[in-house]
Amino acid sequence: MIAAGFSRIYKQNKMSKKILFIAGLFLLNITLVHAQVKSGKPASPRSQGSSSVMLVEGGRYYRDLNKNNKLDVYEDIQQSVDARIEDLLNQMTLEEKAGMMFINGAPVSQDADPQGRVNLTGPAARMATVVENMNALKMTHFNIWDIPADPSIFATWYNRTQEAAEKTRLGIPITIASDPRHHLGKNVIGMSSTGFSQFCEMPGFAAIGDENLVKQFADIVRQEYMAIGIREALHPQIDLATEPRWARISGNFSEDAKLTARLVKPYIMGLQTSDLSSGVACMTKHFPGGGPQKEGLDPHFAFQKGQIYPGKNFDYHLIPFEAAFQAGTAAIMPYYGVPTDQTDENVGMSYNKTIITQLLRKIYKYDGVVCTDWGLISDVPMGPGVVWDARAWGVEKLSPAERVYKIIDAGCDQFGGENKPDLVVQLVKEGKLSESRIDESIRRLLRQKFELGLFDQPFVDDKNVPLVIGRPEAKALGEKTQKISMTLLKNDKALLPLKKQKHKVYIENIDSATVAQYATVVSSPKEADFAIIRINTPWYPVETKNPFAASFHHGDLDFKGKEKDKIMALLKTVPTIVDIYLDRPAVIPEIASGAAALIADYGASDKSVCEVLFGNAQPQGKLPFELPSSMEAVKNQKTDVPYDSVNPLYKFGFGLSYK
Repeated sequence: MIAAGFSRIYKQNKMSKKILFIAGLFLLNITLVHAQVKSGKPASPRSQGSSSVMLVEGGRYYRDLNKNNKLDVYEDIQQSVDARIEDLLNQMTLEEKAGMMFINGAPVSQDADPQGRVNLTGPAARMATVVENMNALKMTHFNIWDIPADPSIFATWYNRTQEAAEKTRLGIPITIASDPRHHLGKNVIGMSSTGFSQFCEMPGFAAIGDENLVKQFADIVRQEYMAIGIREALHPQIDLATEPRWARISGNFSEDAKLTARLVKPYIMGLQTSDLSSGVACMTKHFPGGGPQKEGLDPHFAFQKGQIYPGKNFDYHLIPFEAAFQAGTAAIMPYYGVPTDQTDENVGMSYNKTIITQLLRKIYKYDGVVCTDWGLISDVPMGPGVVWDARAWGVEKLSPAERVYKIIDAGCDQFGGENKPDLVVQLVKEGKLSESRIDESIRRLLRQKFELGLFDQPFVDDKNVPLVIGRPEAKALGEKTQKISMTLLKNDKALLPLKKQKHKVYIENIDSATVAQYATVVSSPKEADFAIIRINTPWYPVETKNPFAASFHHGDLDFKGKEKDKIMALLKTVPTIVDIYLDRPAVIPEIASGAAALIADYGASDKSVCEVLFGNAQPQGKLPFELPSSMEAVKNQKTDVPYDSVNPLYKFGFGLSYK
């Protein structure tokens, strides 16, 4: 539907209004279809019911975003990005600038109403909607966590939300961001992958080591994100897994800096493309590397011990980021941790001027957006008597306003997981922060929006969503990565691959209906020729009242007590094939010794596991991190140094094959 204002056509044109209206629609559709074919971008916004005003000036169409009936420089696609930025910046109020500096979560209602709360439960039901935050706080960036099972609903919601953005004073479009959604695993930070193509987790790609495959994966993510309106990826995560107990290893590639750097480039290039208007902006994280956490405790929480560098290996963790800079990552996210004794003050990365201004801005000459990780300013109530402390490590005594100032002064542009633009306004009005400093950050944030093309065509074609998301070829590639990334660690007497329908098998933690397609499933180990069990790398929750903290996979990496006894009893009863999901490097010497065959996965369905065990696919993976031989070896290794535990059970890069 064309907005009513579109009829206010340039008065000097000699064509009749009716003829010009029809001709304009025809030319506009041709242009947009051509753009779609060339870049993969969604089709005409007019089919989405946009309320924007499309006027004609000198025979050209544009969106009259500030509703002043003239073509402003920032509305003119033929102007340079720099000129458009300066024109819009000069029109923005301090409150509008401050709002742009914040990105936080927002709910998505099941009826696609951007102001509705249909079927919302838990934290989402208590969150302000995108429209509420736009209108009250002038926010234009949002991180979406829960997407409806039908992605088409999200696409409709997104279009309606962009229509609401058009109605604001300057019509600044929103940017929707997301954490990873395309991995089949148990990553505590990854979002629901329902409806999207499902690939192995990032260590699986490192196990394969194929740059072209990584780029193919990233291109599929790009297409599926863009189909529903996600234009900023809060990934890749390129920290190094040098501390095997760290809870976020499943989001990384590996512990090897060169391997990680080699795979970072095709990942970013596949998502962003050579022209960001056809791509998704990457917010690469977590600068300058979050891997070396003391005892592996994650700095999301107050019990974290800080990042330590006993091997004096700080620079090693920068290598993947150097590759990300070369690839042109659109944004950078620092981590929460304190780089203990590495700078002139022991404060978290986003508070640390040496890290952000000196290292990132001056030494690496990085001028893209720098956005903090989530929740550095405000404490979060988690229920009766439970508060999730702001991740203001090293500056806990500062007030929220003082924290905001210190982060901006350190060189950051945007605050993740916060809704506090009033504090920025307060600091400027009190004379503690100059508006010119705010303008530096707004220029970077506006540049990203302009380069994404959001000012010119922010809408998606929700009818195309089923044609783009979950295409058979994308699903097939995802399943392929699940299978070929699997790493064969032990195969006594060439037991694997098993022969289909030749064996009786006892199973645990795997779907019987799936296994029954390959073998006869029996109910007792004594009846079986072999057992097949799936297990996960052990973890032990930290004692905490914070339920999110309790869900992180912290603690020792070895099986203990009754759980270990049960596994070992089975291994002694029947020849057993053990598949272990490695979201962290497991310590499993007894299991490895007792298993007839041992294979690792990095996020794989029961079907994919069976395809490999029964020989329909070959395991090709090489370990992206070593598997230590004992917890003593883990505790004695250096947190910041790769593959340095004594006598590892399986070394980095180890992997057998069937042939």
